[in-house]
Amino acid sequence: MSDIDLAVTRSQRLEQRLQRDFGASGKGLHQKVSSVESELPADLVRKLRLVATVRNKVVHESARMDDRPRFVDAADDAERELTAIVKRRGRGPGGSRGKRWLLVLIVLIVIIAAAIKLLR
Repeated sequence: MSDIDLAVTRSQRLEQRLQRDFGASGKGLHQKVSSVESELPADLVRKLRLVATVRNKVVHESARMDDRPRFVDAADDAERELTAIVKRRGRGPGGSRGKRWLLVLIVLIVIIAAAIKLLR
């Protein structure tokens, strides 16, 4: 796989993860990272920015990476860390599993309150 193919493929995978699992928005990896930066550890943000910077350099300036192993390590680490965060908090932006339970709890409280009001 060429450096360009590797850079584009790995960047796209990270962009998709950020968008799907964190609700990130923006045009490229840098913008997506910026949109959810407050939800991510600083070290992970640095790795994601390294991947984005190398991808942009390889695509727009030179077709070769200066340090391919460093890029691959950063992309691998970023994917692992994103996966770990998603597992800890539940899937989806903001942890949709937790939000779903909260919604169920609120609905139950409303139903119980309405039932109590009807019984009075």
